[in-house]
Amino acid sequence: MTQRITKAVFPVAGLGSRFLPATKAQPKEMLPIVDKPLIQYAVEEAVAAGITEMIFITGRNKRAIEDHFDKAYELETELEAAGKFALLEFVQNVIPKHVNCIYIRQSAPLGLGHAVLCARPVVGNEPFAVLLADDFMDVDAGVKPVLAQMIDVYSRESSSVLAVQDVPRSETKQYGIVSADPYLPDLEKVKAIIEKPAPELAPSTLAVVGRYILTGEIFKHLAGLEQGAGGEIQLTDGIAALMRHEQVLAYRYAGQRYDCGSKLGYLKAMLAMGLKHPETGAAFAEHVTEHVQQMPRN
Repeated sequence: MTQRITKAVFPVAGLGSRFLPATKAQPKEMLPIVDKPLIQYAVEEAVAAGITEMIFITGRNKRAIEDHFDKAYELETELEAAGKFALLEFVQNVIPKHVNCIYIRQSAPLGLGHAVLCARPVVGNEPFAVLLADDFMDVDAGVKPVLAQMIDVYSRESSSVLAVQDVPRSETKQYGIVSADPYLPDLEKVKAIIEKPAPELAPSTLAVVGRYILTGEIFKHLAGLEQGAGGEIQLTDGIAALMRHEQVLAYRYAGQRYDCGSKLGYLKAMLAMGLKHPETGAAFAEHVTEHVQQMPRN
């Protein structure tokens, strides 16, 4: 019987240098998309997939994340006294009561693989999820969140699952790239995975993006790695080692990814969610239409 996945790891120790000076004193994961920070969207995706243990791998200047998911006594008291009960309920339910948050400090910026390895004492040998909050995943109404889709795949196949999408060949140097054989609709068997290959060396244009389901075996492979690309312990290298012992699958998820680690991707996500937001959607759509109509024609 396939073991149920209840734990998710959120590596949130990065510096967010591409968003300086906005991230000088706040985590990039706390940048808002309309009225919720990126990290909350990722946590909500995990909750919707049945995750009950949220493991945050943090670093210096990341206290705001912990505060965000903690109880805010003073704020709640003021909202209640002011009769702002809708806002009070929203604040009290940032994290559901049945969900636990665990915070682990990454002592040095040694890469994504090292960040995931930091979760080993909590995860043990269980299968678990990894979510990168700056890969913002949006799905259409009625479609399961991306992580829930991947857990369904794991439940059927009992194999590690990587979320993938095709990218322009010129961008392969920004991603872990896989070569894979067709298996099932939207699902492929990974043959090889390479960290940030130059376009002329990339085996394909199929890129791994910020959602993973990994078996507990990944930890012993990460623990045995030496520093790889960029002087860091790469999760990609750990997955490559894992593949020598067990199957790894590449899943072409249903949904739209926005790279909110980049300014352009962040703006695209803000636009998409602003148009969907129940309070702002209609008025914002009208504003965007007017703005586009007023733009000078070339």
